[in-house]
Amino acid sequence: MGSHAERGLALLVLVNVALQLFDGVATYVGLRIGFGEGNPLVASMVGAVGPGSALLLAKLEACACVLAVWRLGRNRLAAPALAFTAVAYVVFSLAPWAAALVSVHLYS
Repeated sequence: MGSHAERGLALLVLVNVALQLFDGVATYVGLRIGFGEGNPLVASMVGAVGPGSALLLAKLEACACVLAVWRLGRNRLAAPALAFTAVAYVVFSLAPWAAALVSVHLYS
């Protein structure tokens, strides 16, 4: 893998980790102001150990998975997998949480 491809893969890793951090913080804020957790696994963790611990554990696991895919960087599927994950988090986390939190801010 050339240096251009390696830089692209590293950028995808950074984007994915940043999206995980955003999702964790936005979910925590959203839970604190009354929104629910959409992921049933995380929701059950929240019920069992509380929002902070559940989100920390879930985001650490997600970041570990992103780093594991990065370690497989020589695999031709690593970059597409990281790109797909980033797009999925933008569509299913960043956009909805941003809209929800902005609407709460505007209408409160």
